Amino acid sequence: MSSLLKEEMQRVLFGPEEHRLVEFIEIEEKKRGRHFLCVSVSKGKEVQITVVRCRKSQKSGYKKAQRIGLEDSYVKTEVWALQELRVLDGRDPDIDDPCFLMHFDTVRPVKAVNCAAKYSLARCLLALSETHQHSELRIHNFDWTYVQPTSIYSSRGDCMVLMRICFYAFNLVCLTLCPVPV
Repeated sequence: MSSLLKEEMQRVLFGPEEHRLVEFIEIEEKKRGRHFLCVSVSKGKEVQITVVRCRKSQKSGYKKAQRIGLEDSYVKTEVWALQELRVLDGRDPDIDDPCFLMHFDTVRPVKAVNCAAKYSLARCLLALSETHQHSELRIHNFDWTYVQPTSIYSSRGDCMVLMRICFYAFNLVCLTLCPVPV
């Protein structure tokens, strides 16, 4: 479903402006409908962060809108350039909280649908900041092991976490099998 949404948003919203949609996450907003936080790159390598609202709600005709086409269903409600983002603040790295803050001239609170989406967006913004702005994005209150790729990590997300858990489990098994000197 997410790949269909990405293709549709690319075609309807970002394609006509010659932007490439790189990443998007679903966010929760007070207004009715589905909302997305999108990251796109223009041909001139300008990175934009956009809040998009889908006027069709899931219950009232969202599937019907998919069959007809969503040309009139997507609306950009907020747009910022990546260089305007001063700090991406995860609020608390020690708890599973899908909320984070984006510090522009004002602070924009965002609630992702889950923590995985929040960290996915942070990884995307960090990578785009390094490649297109040639500067490091200031990220606070995120668990750095999930955000910053290591040499083994290679942008594979949760695969690295699983590999580390297996490594520690293997070490524990080896330690339990070692004879204890008396």
